Amino acid sequence: MRRLNFEKLKINIQNWIIEYARSAKANGIVVGMSGGIDSSVIAALSVNALGKENVIGVGLPCESHSNDLEDARMVADNLGIAFKVIDLTEIYNKFINSISGIFSGNKLARANVKPRLRMITLYYIAQSLENYLVAGTGNRAELAIGYFTKYGDGGVDIEPIGNLYKSEVRKLARVLNIPEKIIKKPPSPGLWPGQTDEGEIGLTYDLIDEILYRIDNNLDLSDLDERDVQKVKKMMKKAQHKLEMPPSYKIGENDLL
Repeated sequence: MRRLNFEKLKINIQNWIIEYARSAKANGIVVGMSGGIDSSVIAALSVNALGKENVIGVGLPCESHSNDLEDARMVADNLGIAFKVIDLTEIYNKFINSISGIFSGNKLARANVKPRLRMITLYYIAQSLENYLVAGTGNRAELAIGYFTKYGDGGVDIEPIGNLYKSEVRKLARVLNIPEKIIKKPPSPGLWPGQTDEGEIGLTYDLIDEILYRIDNNLDLSDLDERDVQKVKKMMKKAQHKLEMPPSYKIGENDLL
């Protein structure tokens, strides 16, 4: 893996946030805080960049574990930012009950409604505050393999840690003084009870990081398990549509009179 100066990296990302906010004429940042490491890092970077008075953390429980909300509130309190809680459970259940008579859906379709409701809520808040940005919390591993919901947690304005591998996010978190409890917490999108990133993916983030790093830098993969490598490559290929604007039909000569 690459060797980064995390003190410099912290400052550089913060300066990037400042410049982007300035170019967008944004007044602040809204962060959906899950109680996990990625959103905690984003909140800390945003506070350092724009000041705690210009960052709002939002807890968006939706059939969620109460400990996650408590962890998010702890981080927000440590950072000194406003923290608002909007419980989406009732809205989610009403939606599912309303549509289930027409389309029953499967487990993933129902689960992905949750991050999409969160995205709608974050943008409502951002626009209500007059030109706030919605900060994304995706890291390189999640974005590369598509471990996010299209137009859900993937629906954001900026991705400050989108080019950092998960192992690098952990190191940056320590530089930002994120509580060790949060750093060591098993990552989870919190879409159903007991769900964890690594459990659902079937690979550890350390292994995903290693494979991605070698792919990104055209390095040898021969000493790694071929099945793991192919699994990551397959996920990357499948995720391409999530990382691009929707395709449009191009008008050609055959369409002209």
